Amino acid sequence: MGQMTAERAKELAQGLMEVLTSYEEELMALERENPGMGQLRRAVGITIAEACYVITDQGIPQPEWAPPADDAARRAR
Repeated sequence: MGQMTAERAKELAQGLMEVLTSYEEELMALERENPGMGQLRRAVGITIAEACYVITDQGIPQPEWAPPADDAARRAR
């Protein structure tokens, strides 16, 4: 994904996340009264999570996903 395209995707995902977050809060309140709303709330939550992924993880090279080679867990082995 090109730099300009990645930045635009992040902007769109940020806007989507802001809009959906307010709906998710309303859906949580509705779910207490009507448990059938839970499925819709979960779908909105998944969409928010996907938007967060685009905002935070897009463009990070895969080798950077791993913990540092000198972390405490590795030394304990």
